[in-house]
Amino acid sequence: MDFGLTLRETIERYGLMAKKSLGQNFLLDQNITDKIIRLTLEKQGRKDFSGINVFEIGSGPGGLTRAILEKNPAQLTVVEMDERAIRIMEDLRVYAPCPLTIINADALKTDLTGLSTTPRHIISNLPYNISVPLTVTWLKQMPAFEAMTLMFQKEVAERITASIKTKNYGRVSVLAQLVCRIEKIFDLPPACFVPAPKVWSSVLLFLPRDNIPPLPMLEKTEKITMAAFGQRRKMVRQSLKSFAGIEKACAAAGVEMTMRAEEITPMQYLQIAQNL
Repeated sequence: MDFGLTLRETIERYGLMAKKSLGQNFLLDQNITDKIIRLTLEKQGRKDFSGINVFEIGSGPGGLTRAILEKNPAQLTVVEMDERAIRIMEDLRVYAPCPLTIINADALKTDLTGLSTTPRHIISNLPYNISVPLTVTWLKQMPAFEAMTLMFQKEVAERITASIKTKNYGRVSVLAQLVCRIEKIFDLPPACFVPAPKVWSSVLLFLPRDNIPPLPMLEKTEKITMAAFGQRRKMVRQSLKSFAGIEKACAAAGVEMTMRAEEITPMQYLQIAQNL
């Protein structure tokens, strides 16, 4: 598909230098952005986005945007704060083979579920400084989404996918794994980005589980994990003592009061919440 300018020509025309304040690191290699979209579709057994309403958060110069449009979404909605990137998206709309909606807004304050019908798929090279709060928000809304393809700093991705009894296992691991099946697509070295960050990045695919706990129970579980991992070196008899009936709830979940936060599985945390 012809989009007029290359990504580097787009950067030059619009003076789109990455802003540290917005957590921006741009992917300017179209081969890589195409690979992200191709592999995430393959892992879902899809050839394209036919019938899917796609959301892109933080479009930047439009590398992922172009790769998405190449794969025939029903519609694409871009949420972007940077006015410079908004102008790029407005010019890109001319080449879009589907409806392209551009929203100049803060993604943290935008409810994606009210912007289109299902099925929905979120795709984003997430701004590093808001990647975790954005992801947590979407995980709590996961029944509204068919999938999420998200790029993180590698260390954040490792926290999301961490197993029990590891140093990376924590609150976000529990929430993500209760709600989704998560697959790593691939890692990207710093040299792939402009400007090059100091860390590697990872692309993860999130697919909703069949029986996602209801939101009130997820939020209750989240409170328990915040308390447990807030004092992760202490036994749960100490870290969770503020919860009335905690000993009985832990016993019902097969959790001994001498266990520490990182020894408890996501399902056990959910069972504790259900029994409180």
